[in-house]
Amino acid sequence: MVVKVFVVDDSAIVRQALAHMLADSPDIELVGSAPNPLLAMEAIRRTAPDVLLLDIEMPGMDGLTFLRQIMSTHPIPTVICSTLSTEGSRVALEALSAGAISVMAKPKLGLKQYLDDSRRDMILALKTAARARPRARGSLPDTAVGKVAVARAPVLSSVHAFAMNKPVVIGSSTGGTQALELVLTSLPGDAPGIAITQHMPEKFTAMYAQRLNGLCAMQVREAKDGDRLERGLALIAPGGLHMQLRKAAGQYYVHVMDGPPVNRHKPSVDVLFKSAAEVAGRDALGIIMTGMGDDGARGMKAMHDLGARTIAQNEETCVVFGMPKEAIKLQAVDDILPLEQIARAILQFDSRA
Repeated sequence: MVVKVFVVDDSAIVRQALAHMLADSPDIELVGSAPNPLLAMEAIRRTAPDVLLLDIEMPGMDGLTFLRQIMSTHPIPTVICSTLSTEGSRVALEALSAGAISVMAKPKLGLKQYLDDSRRDMILALKTAARARPRARGSLPDTAVGKVAVARAPVLSSVHAFAMNKPVVIGSSTGGTQALELVLTSLPGDAPGIAITQHMPEKFTAMYAQRLNGLCAMQVREAKDGDRLERGLALIAPGGLHMQLRKAAGQYYVHVMDGPPVNRHKPSVDVLFKSAAEVAGRDALGIIMTGMGDDGARGMKAMHDLGARTIAQNEETCVVFGMPKEAIKLQAVDDILPLEQIARAILQFDSRA
């Protein structure tokens, strides 16, 4: 399959450099480019690209506004390549929330060397995006259980509250930032503690957690080593580090540590899931959601074989069905659910005897 790419970037030098880079790949066809979104609109309709490679800071209409407009009408898988995305920029998170498949940093200096060094990553990002199926914004119900009020219940602090917590672990990748937002904003403030591994670069996760914390009734934060997994709290693995579930004196904690990538990822979903299998067994719920590749499949199999309940997001609501598909292939999944039913499944699991 040849991936048709359209580039929108106000720099003629960038457009020329990207055209030169993409021309060397037999699997990529550059079908057009434009210096701003206003000029791009008609050309995109005419060329019907598989993937949009989009800058953010441009004259006339900025890339974020353009991305939101596209995603609300005729979604196109989009990779952001922008100088504004460096060092975990908030703009990059806004782009992911708006529907971008991935974000790549573009330096202000040394562009040619950067593109030479990043060619493999760029081609992989474009091919991954071409497999994605973004949905028009608003095409999913707001939530499965009704949007919760942001006024949050306090995290429960009694020993009894800790003891009755049955841990939930979630793994996701491409498309996961939006999927997690829908799930977490659908849960009440006293939902069971949730440990999350979302494939995300270093420095992005703290801002992502902060953003979710402002939207959810639960508390959401980037995990620190030794954090207790309490009711009403979701902990997100820091980018660039692995996270495991641990148990002591009947309570669950997270262990955050460095180490080599697992399945090419750090944090890795398999690392979290395998630890949940070991320390929680049948008391845990594992959920694998949208994402490219197979990270988490073997960990979910370990959970399933030890009696944990396991859920995979269905193909129809995944941006990329890779990770859930691999878990299903291993017969590691009890239920396959659409995204909008996952929050309800968490609450049903929590209420079982």
